[in-house]
Amino acid sequence: MFSLSLVSLVLAATTGVFSLEVFDNSTSVLERGLGDGTGTNNGYFYSVYSDSSVTGTYTNLAGGEYSVNWGGSGDLVVGKGWNPGGPKSVTYSGTFQSSGNAYLSVYGWTTNPLIEYYITESYGNYNPSTGGTYKGTCTSDGGTYQLYTQTRTNAPSISGTQTFQQYWSIRTSHRVGGTVTTGNHFNCWKAVGLPLGTFNYMILATEGYSSTGSSTITVGRRLRIRIHYSVWPDFRLYLPAKWTYRRRYGS
Repeated sequence: MFSLSLVSLVLAATTGVFSLEVFDNSTSVLERGLGDGTGTNNGYFYSVYSDSSVTGTYTNLAGGEYSVNWGGSGDLVVGKGWNPGGPKSVTYSGTFQSSGNAYLSVYGWTTNPLIEYYITESYGNYNPSTGGTYKGTCTSDGGTYQLYTQTRTNAPSISGTQTFQQYWSIRTSHRVGGTVTTGNHFNCWKAVGLPLGTFNYMILATEGYSSTGSSTITVGRRLRIRIHYSVWPDFRLYLPAKWTYRRRYGS
C-alpha cells in the first residue's frame, strides 16, 4: 500500500467518467493524499493509491469497470469494489498485462486486528509469496491457492504507519476472470490461525511495483435469491378432479 501524491484530476461530467493521472516529481501538479484517492463511482467504492515515482492513468468507467496503465519505479494499487468488504461472491473479467512485478487480487483491510489481505488471481514475474511464511492451501472456485503470511514493520496502512500482518492466498493456476468466493479464503485463513477483524474496504485491485503494465477490469457480485413461503400451496387445486374424488371418498 502506498501514499498518493502528485496527481491531476480530469472530470468529464457529461459521461460520468473520472480520470486520475499520476505524474513523477518533474511535473508540478495538484498534490493529494490517500483520503482524496477514494470515493464512489456508479455504485462502487474505488481506491487509488500510489507514490510520486509512478507514471500512468487510472480511469473509472461504467458500472464496476476501471482501467489503468502505469510505469516508473514506484508503487500503485487501484481498483473498484465495496466498503465495507466481507464474504462475497465476487465476479470479475477483463485484461491484465505486465512486464514485471504486478498482481491482480481481491485486496482489502480489516481493523482490530489490522490486517492487509490479498486473494491473488494472477501476477507478473515476481511471486508475492517470496519471503512469506507458508501456512497451507485453500481450495476454492475450481482452483488451489497457497496461503502465506508476512509481517510489515512500520509500513503505511489505513491507520497510518503501523506494524501489521499481511495474509496471502495465491492461486497456483493464473487466471483473469471468474468468481472469487471470499468467505472461503477467510475461513481457510482462520483454520490456520490467521483471524481477520472488522472489514474495511475491499476491491478487485491492480497493483504494480517498479514495472510497466495495464489492466481493464470489470467487477461485480453474484447475488443469490431465496424465496420463502409462509403458507404452503394446496397442491390438490392442480390435480385432476376425478383423482381428488377417489382420494377423498375411496371410490
